[in-house]
Amino acid sequence: MNHADVIIVGAGLSGVGTAAHLHRECPGRSYIVLEGRAAMGGTWDLFRYPGIRSDSDMYTLGYDFKPWLGRKAIADGASILAYIREAAAEHGVDQHVRYRQRVARATWSSAEALWTVEAANDDTGEVTRYTCNVLLMCSGYYSYRAGHEPVFEGREKFRGAVVHPQRWPAGLDWRGKRVVVIGSGATAVTLVPVLARQAAHVVMLQRSPTWVISRPAVDPVARALNRVLPGRWAYALVRWKNVRLHDLVYRRARSEPGRMKRFLLGQARRALGPDYDIATHFTPSYEPWDQRLCLVPDGDLFDAVRSGAASVVTDRIDRFDEGGIRLVSGGRVDADIVVTATGFELVTPGETEFVVDGAPVDFAKTWAYRGRMFSDVPNLVYTMGYFNASWTLRADLVARWTCRLLNHMSAAGARQATPRLREADRGMTPRPWTGSLKSSYIQRRVASMPRQGDREPWVVPERYLTERSTILREPVEDGVLVFERDPARGEPAAA
Repeated sequence: MNHADVIIVGAGLSGVGTAAHLHRECPGRSYIVLEGRAAMGGTWDLFRYPGIRSDSDMYTLGYDFKPWLGRKAIADGASILAYIREAAAEHGVDQHVRYRQRVARATWSSAEALWTVEAANDDTGEVTRYTCNVLLMCSGYYSYRAGHEPVFEGREKFRGAVVHPQRWPAGLDWRGKRVVVIGSGATAVTLVPVLARQAAHVVMLQRSPTWVISRPAVDPVARALNRVLPGRWAYALVRWKNVRLHDLVYRRARSEPGRMKRFLLGQARRALGPDYDIATHFTPSYEPWDQRLCLVPDGDLFDAVRSGAASVVTDRIDRFDEGGIRLVSGGRVDADIVVTATGFELVTPGETEFVVDGAPVDFAKTWAYRGRMFSDVPNLVYTMGYFNASWTLRADLVARWTCRLLNHMSAAGARQATPRLREADRGMTPRPWTGSLKSSYIQRRVASMPRQGDREPWVVPERYLTERSTILREPVEDGVLVFERDPARGEPAAA
């Protein structure tokens, strides 16, 4: 049996960051990081498609404790992966990671105040058991096993290659080929301009448009500050500037959607020219930030379309045939390669079976406690980033709060912390964890996710500036997070 005070599930951006915070802020706690794959990095090691990059700027996607010193604010996947691994080495996290340990089941015993975690090696089938007092799920929000692929009639007849970005085959040659990218989300708008540099032609085939925003790949303010300030100071200033800017854009989009639409459509119109059919191909039917905006650095997608190397087709797929895709409108798109950039499968948390004192946990019946824990599930913290801002902004906050929780439990002699509904909370009106977002990947699985309520602390925070101002000052013991003391230690003199 392998035991640690804390087990962290996932060695990606969240898991490494959480472990680094634990190393810094809870030096007396032992921990193990379990990673299901054979390498560190999570998303940034899994995805290998051409042009893989961040869709948030690195001054906010980077950790709060480690400055991003790269030249580009919108960074490529290899640079982000190197940054994660460097952070792990600097804080000794890499010495605590155990690879090929996919967590399949976690069982809590209140009598022992322990989680028993069963981790499988998918290559050998061997199952290893671990125990811990506190379990931290930093496994992300989508399935690593496979992406979402709709069923397309006639797909088996197509003579070319059909690939999903989550399983991009090594050695795929698209030079001089006709490529169709199905989708209009972040992955599609990343792939199209990169493939268009060498393909005969690339078509972005979308069922409906997505809101697209162009931003500089190199932040001009960061470039100026880095000339006169130490890197850490420049990073902090640019990070704060970008946090405030993102917050302003999001709030304006929600309060003045018409104004935001005019801004986004104006960007597209200036890039593509007055004769381009913006209304059909770049004007969604929903409001900005009903779904996440798609970022295109330096307008690279617009450049590819304007040059003729790529084009956008807005239509529905009828069926595949031997040489391409037939459309519902009667049109047809020829293809040698089809890329199904159709999204991923939302899971929470970590595709793991949870059992508490012999009863299976159905997360759809739980309430989210401050978006970090779940009602009646002890000593389990889940890291979920913001949908409307950079993921790591919230991952850092959750990690800092978790360290506060662990230190408080040590000082108070508590071995168990469980969010419990108060009597007044039992009639709450449930709301989706994801709030008002309407993205397809969310809507497919929203019914299986935990609920949020209509009052604190059962509301999932959506705004970094608000949560940042409270998370390090709010009392750990708030009357909802119930602590059970270790009887062997007696009552503490002070918590």
